[in-house]
Amino acid sequence: MKKTKYNVAVVGVGVVGIEMLRVLKQRNFPVAELRVLARSAREIEVDGQKYTVQAISADAFNTMDIALFAGTEGEKGAAVTYAKEAVKRGAVVIDNGADFRMDPKVPLVVPEVNAQDVKKHKGIIANPNCSTIQMVVALNPIHRKVGIKKVIVTTLQASSGAGKSAVEQLKEENFLIAQAGFNNVNVAVSNKAMPQQLAYNVFPHIGSFVKGDYCAEARTGYSAIAGYTNEEWKLVNETHKIMHAPSIKISATTVRVPVRTGHSESVYIQTAKPISADACRKLLAKSPGVILIDEPKNNLYPMPKDAEGRDEVFVGRVRQDAFDKKGLWLWVVADNLRKGAATNAVQIAECLISNSK
Repeated sequence: MKKTKYNVAVVGVGVVGIEMLRVLKQRNFPVAELRVLARSAREIEVDGQKYTVQAISADAFNTMDIALFAGTEGEKGAAVTYAKEAVKRGAVVIDNGADFRMDPKVPLVVPEVNAQDVKKHKGIIANPNCSTIQMVVALNPIHRKVGIKKVIVTTLQASSGAGKSAVEQLKEENFLIAQAGFNNVNVAVSNKAMPQQLAYNVFPHIGSFVKGDYCAEARTGYSAIAGYTNEEWKLVNETHKIMHAPSIKISATTVRVPVRTGHSESVYIQTAKPISADACRKLLAKSPGVILIDEPKNNLYPMPKDAEGRDEVFVGRVRQDAFDKKGLWLWVVADNLRKGAATNAVQIAECLISNSK
């Protein structure tokens, strides 16, 4: 794939697909021809630029070098049907969906962590789950320095992580509550995308709950305990695969919050060797893809409203466990549509073309 410019297909024009178009342009990716594909042909406009969307078919991937599949979290995406067809026609597929992530033959890549794994691809590269991406960007430098034995994480995930329909639900619920003068925060909307109300509410339910003692996502030798969600198991198994560290013990709770865009995570880690909070801050401050904002006395710490539209992972509230010198807390925030999806996919494509030079 030694070229100066590349033919690129973007599959899907939901919130992630739109963001992929935006990121390709903003990062000046060397595009020769851009082909936008979706279920139906139409015209769309992104940031004042018009795009012609073609109906997806196997032959639509003819002459394409790279195919970015926007994917749909928690569902079988278009990549199940078309990824192999794209590969047959010479394209390298970078898939944002969940279908190939735990396939041992498919690299699962976060460039700041395991860019070298791109070289192992057989035509398909998987983009990890949004909450996993931001966590491993923050944890990998610490793991390389002192080792991580255990992670306990609670994610606070924005509505856009569930797609455009969830964002619309949040918007409609906020409108109805405001219209009622805030006298009642319980509302029912006609087009409900989420299992619970989003506005003025949080609920610990992202993905589907594991019904027995086995979870399809638990493919690295661990059997899921009933009561966890598949989203929570993604954090376990994807982190093991990306960081090449299957021995790290990880337990997660995933929570949906009434935020438009930007996932936050409260992360507790137990390290193999002691590291002070100050040393951890210095390490993170110089780590690729990380911005440290850690001045709580001045009310400065990462927040989703500030991360929206940014490509970095923001870390703050770094502090020592009061009872364990090997315990640390981190607060990790990132834009789930950009670094958590579109930007990471384009960064993988950048690694791909960099390796070919």
